[in-house]
Amino acid sequence: MRDWLDRYASELGLEPMSDEEIEDLLALAGTAAHASERTAAPISCFLVGRAGVSAGEALAIAKRLAAPYESGPSAG
Repeated sequence: MRDWLDRYASELGLEPMSDEEIEDLLALAGTAAHASERTAAPISCFLVGRAGVSAGEALAIAKRLAAPYESGPSAG
């Protein structure tokens, strides 16, 4: 995986991603998939790139948005 990501980043004119960035994006994808549906994962990661925020910041936002879904159905 790492070799492909590094080569792909290079072809896009980008520096290789750090291990922390990769872990944050994978966690973001998991959070998005569990809070919504699986197809939300890649689109959420794409939006990170469009927004120009760090993977860590995007993960924090995703966790905040996913919190209501983790607590189960509301009593209301």
